Amino acid sequence: MEKVFVEQFRALLEKYSDLLVGESSEETTEKVKAWALYTHIAKSMPALAKHWNELYPEAKEEMKEIINEIKLLNEQHRQSK
Repeated sequence: MEKVFVEQFRALLEKYSDLLVGESSEETTEKVKAWALYTHIAKSMPALAKHWNELYPEAKEEMKEIINEIKLLNEQHRQSK
């Protein structure tokens, strides 16, 4: 991928993170990226997500924590507006 595209896409993710949860730190943006990609995979290829969950139960638990954290941050962000 072109360096310019990577930088522009990173800016998109940072803005999405900021709009979704009210912050765009590198750690939060990475969590939002993982959440968004996992959610898309689970909806578009549920068998793949199920297989991954069974193959990596520890990662499944971490993903559940990320999902819950994003949900909580989103709710807090919407309430603060």
